[in-house]
Amino acid sequence: MKSFSIPKEVIDVTEKLEKAGFEAFVVGGCVRDLILGREPRDWDVTTNATPDEIIALFTKTFYENTFGTVGVVVGDEAGDPETVVEGDRELPKSLKIIEVTPYRLEGDYSDNRHPDSVSFSQKIEDDLKRRDFTVNSLAYSISKKEVIDLYEGQKNLKDKIIRTVEDPVKRFTEDGLRMLRAIRFSAELGFEIEPLTEKAISDNSDLLKNISLERIRDEFSKMIMSPNPMKALLSLRKLGLLSYVIPELEKTVGVEQGGAHSYDVWEHLLRSVQGAADKNYPLELRLSALFHDISKPESRRKGMGNKEWSFYGHEVIGARVTKKILENLKYSNKVIEKVVKMIRWHMFFSDTEQITLSAVRRMIVNVGQENIWDLMNLRICDRIGTGRPKEDPYRLRKYHSMIEEALRDPVSVGMLKIDGKKIMEVTEIQPGPKIGFTLHALLEEVLDDPRKNTPEYLENKAKELVNLPENELKALGESGKQTKEEVDEEEIKKIRSSHWVK
Repeated sequence: MKSFSIPKEVIDVTEKLEKAGFEAFVVGGCVRDLILGREPRDWDVTTNATPDEIIALFTKTFYENTFGTVGVVVGDEAGDPETVVEGDRELPKSLKIIEVTPYRLEGDYSDNRHPDSVSFSQKIEDDLKRRDFTVNSLAYSISKKEVIDLYEGQKNLKDKIIRTVEDPVKRFTEDGLRMLRAIRFSAELGFEIEPLTEKAISDNSDLLKNISLERIRDEFSKMIMSPNPMKALLSLRKLGLLSYVIPELEKTVGVEQGGAHSYDVWEHLLRSVQGAADKNYPLELRLSALFHDISKPESRRKGMGNKEWSFYGHEVIGARVTKKILENLKYSNKVIEKVVKMIRWHMFFSDTEQITLSAVRRMIVNVGQENIWDLMNLRICDRIGTGRPKEDPYRLRKYHSMIEEALRDPVSVGMLKIDGKKIMEVTEIQPGPKIGFTLHALLEEVLDDPRKNTPEYLENKAKELVNLPENELKALGESGKQTKEEVDEEEIKKIRSSHWVK
């Protein structure tokens, strides 16, 4: 008999089913995690009750699918007023959804994604035999403290093996996404994929073309967020799946870099994203670490002097390529925008002797105050990926000092000690484009010398600027914007020429 710590809400659900005369087990990944001593993220219950019988037992439920799964809402509805997202629903924090599904039998999978038909069974054995991997084909009776294990799942957990339930080719032909799930579980748990299961993935990799990009994205994100993204990416390539997930990464394999780099571009990217995982960085930063040098292959040129290779512009090209990759995988606009910014500007922090405080201010404008520290962290991941020492304490202290100082200075029009309304007041001009041109011209002066960010100076300067002809003021304002870009590029070129592009 095995006893586990299980939330009261889950126990209440299984007890209610059993008191009504039905069987009830917690099943799948939550049982796997209990046996491994991990805290389950989700709790799934399976039973011989039908959906209608489940719904009749509980006060609040959701049933909006064709697979028999009933969402049972549990908890105190009068509790915490804050809300959280459970699946695609927003609920009070005090509530959660426990999915209860009848024992199921499934028909053929003609589209390699979904069963053509689903029927309900009275036997737990029928439900367990349809599951993907032995470590997920486990059920646990809370009342009897008994694990149901028909396929040596507990032994595979002990041996750290990912193996399909019965024939791997059949399992993957049913649902090609299971191939990605095998790699994801391997990365999350630190397990190895059993040889026959691995061979079946390699032989059937083309099944992935039948899977929606949203489902592929979700599994890929979980791999990247696992403790071992490098292991997952190596498996994707070894088993022929990488070309169906992110084909752009294939071209980085074998591209030598030289200079400070110990590895080719492919391994550098793998080690960079692994460095991000080791530091428990969020998804956007891990994606940035993985893609930051993705366009080095197309930007690689023979270097000058004793330099073997140069990669001028790889960050600009890489930002465009990454945007296309993430859009293809249906990532949110918020994720795409941040990752693209990180990659576009990742070459900035390289040499403390050549980075000026003015350049740091402009960089904060480019990436946003909310992203500047992540840009620093991306630089750390980049350094880890070179094979050099993980961090240079002096440089880190210097960078941090410069950023903190720059953050106290104006880095956007909104931080000027003057606004459009004040400009109209002191200059007596009417609303119009001249106000925006004036603000940008003023910002350019303040970026170069923050001491000028005083109401007195800016009001006097605004009086001078608005007297200029509109076309001249417009040119000055637009020149200010363009100058920021040009200065950024010059600063980056100086850094590259000093260190050569890494």
